[in-house]
Amino acid sequence: MTVSIHASLSMEGSVAHSCRLCGTALHRLFADLGMSPLCESFLTADQCDRMEPYFPLRAMVCEQCFLVQLGEYVGPSEIFSDYAYFSSYSPSWVAHAKAYCEAITKRLVLGPASTVIEIASNDGYLLQHFSPLGIPALGIEPAANVAAVAIRRGIDTRIEFFGTRLARALVAEGRQADLIIGNNVLAQVPDLNDFTAGLALLLKPEGIVTLEFPHLQRLMSEAQFDTIYHEHFSYFSLLTVERLAARHDLKIIDVEELPTHGGSLRVHLARANSVRPQQAAVSRLLHEERRFGLARIETYSAFAEKVRRTKRDLLTLLIALRNSGKSICGYGAPGKGNTLLNYCGIGPDFLDFTVDRNPHKHGRFTPGMHIPILPVAAIDAARPDFVLILPWNLQTEITRQMRHIADWGGRFIVPIPTPRIVEPKDIR
Repeated sequence: MTVSIHASLSMEGSVAHSCRLCGTALHRLFADLGMSPLCESFLTADQCDRMEPYFPLRAMVCEQCFLVQLGEYVGPSEIFSDYAYFSSYSPSWVAHAKAYCEAITKRLVLGPASTVIEIASNDGYLLQHFSPLGIPALGIEPAANVAAVAIRRGIDTRIEFFGTRLARALVAEGRQADLIIGNNVLAQVPDLNDFTAGLALLLKPEGIVTLEFPHLQRLMSEAQFDTIYHEHFSYFSLLTVERLAARHDLKIIDVEELPTHGGSLRVHLARANSVRPQQAAVSRLLHEERRFGLARIETYSAFAEKVRRTKRDLLTLLIALRNSGKSICGYGAPGKGNTLLNYCGIGPDFLDFTVDRNPHKHGRFTPGMHIPILPVAAIDAARPDFVLILPWNLQTEITRQMRHIADWGGRFIVPIPTPRIVEPKDIR
């Protein structure tokens, strides 16, 4: 009874927005994470004494197309005008991008006469790998400060948001693409239909679009609630992407399940009239999603209690450690980490500080909780008893880099899917 009461209370006063994919009115709650600041809005010391904007972090699910989504409380131009995320600071992510470039080049037989376009190209972390292969590439990146890094690397980059307007302009310039890449951008698009229509316009008749995004099924099965934040407007299953593609005369021809970001999909799209056949992996995963329950609204309704349980378990662990006199710091200042910190109420009373490899964040404070962000070397100086890994999707990379904390008896805490302590000696 407690769960249903909580769910109904969470809906009081909420606005029934329309689904950004199919237009159906939204009434069904998926997860209510309370009020939260923008997760990439890191603060300077003087900003910590000023009023900070908070917005509802309430995810809804469409009962028609099953798209999980947030309301658009803040426009993309406000989010991405001075963005703090630089992809190149994660070696494993750069390696992932390099492997993709080499594999897709062979698969599509790309060469000097081909055109590759990446949407949300960030700092050039991916497109830099096409240059040694002799393949012309164009990046589209709306965050000017991030795009500037790519441009300094010699990567042709347009500082714009992508949609039908820009797609038509590129086509008029003769720049239709053999390959369009969108890694972790689909979730950040408020107007899904304009974005997808732009992909269809920009694609050559037998071209391919590949889109990577966190898989909703993994988010739900592993309580990955911290991947929900204002910068991510939507959360996708393959079932939903199939509907989105069909609305714009595109079809899914292949899908790959990836370990990145806690479990992602890489979907391959082609024009609906393309001769490219659909691979068996597509029907296989669609069947698995239906078996999991992603075509039944009841499955989505059960997620909220899973989130609350994870919060209680993490706080129980941290409170016990702090009450026994243990020191704790964080590792990383990712967007997902700020959702977790704010929803759980984890501030400087729990974490002395957090560290990050990105110098853009050093000397700043996390939004909402105001935890100081320091260089990674601060961990060696402070020698904390525990290190809470906020970008838990990079757990393997981080624990290998930092396994030397065992020298002073340090241990790791991984918060998702179930809060747990990891011993450095157990890391391989």
